[in-house]
Amino acid sequence: MGEWLVSLEGTDQGRQLATLLVLMAALAHAAFGALQKGKHDPWVARGSIDLWFTLVSAPFALFVVPWPEGAMWGVLAGAMVIHFIYKVTMALAYEYAAYTVVYPVVRGSGPLVTVIFASVVFHEHFTLVQWLGVACLSGGILLLALRNLSEEVIDPWRVKVALVWAVLCGLMVAVYTTYDAWGIRQATDPFTFLAWFFFLSGVDMPIIAILKLRKSGERPQIGPLMWRGFAGAVIGWISFGGVMIATRLDKVGEAAVLRETSTVFAALIGWFILGEKVGPRRLALMTLIAIGAIIVEMGG
Repeated sequence: MGEWLVSLEGTDQGRQLATLLVLMAALAHAAFGALQKGKHDPWVARGSIDLWFTLVSAPFALFVVPWPEGAMWGVLAGAMVIHFIYKVTMALAYEYAAYTVVYPVVRGSGPLVTVIFASVVFHEHFTLVQWLGVACLSGGILLLALRNLSEEVIDPWRVKVALVWAVLCGLMVAVYTTYDAWGIRQATDPFTFLAWFFFLSGVDMPIIAILKLRKSGERPQIGPLMWRGFAGAVIGWISFGGVMIATRLDKVGEAAVLRETSTVFAALIGWFILGEKVGPRRLALMTLIAIGAIIVEMGG
């Protein structure tokens, strides 16, 4: 299957598959964020998800795909460090403010930086029309965050702290998107990178979650927590894996921008599942975000 995927690089079929994978990843990523911000402490929830990342990925990494060779171990080590920093900043942001405040800031600050990184690393260049699309999408996302923020009634200091962590997390999104795109392109078989990435990246957060539980004395219900973790791992495979494959098949910048339609899906999840309010202004901003993604996709 890896050889078939590689054969699609640079073809029209590959570009179409990349677009479908990114849209699927956008929906999955919104669901993934909601799972981490749900009823459990975000550190504990992420620890459960990462534990299942390792458990689900182990058979594929150890027995199905070719093992990494030579320099690929260093590439994977770099990805572990970058994603650990991303996960810590994400959990800290969720610890201080609501999902609908934090998530749009993270996703809104990421695309612009990713496009710049992709231009430097992969020599990709957006047209003027595509930059207009980026402005619509990122602007819509950040205005959505401001709209959500205006309705928050928690301590202003907590909101400010959450926003700082969210912006830092958005920067890490750009860093890991660019690095992962580079990393998966170094692998002869892209599924080797994917399987070993998920197998190794699930080691850190379960340890932190256990330490947090010991310190707090909290005793969460193991059954629901494990089911949430398993669902998060499966969704995470679709989300992160889909984008990584898309960046191997097509342009990194376009994939990064299109993925941020996840903010629209996140708003819908917050509305229908988490019971958070969505009014006409928010719906208008969601439409602006979608239009921006369409402009980027069609303007290339």
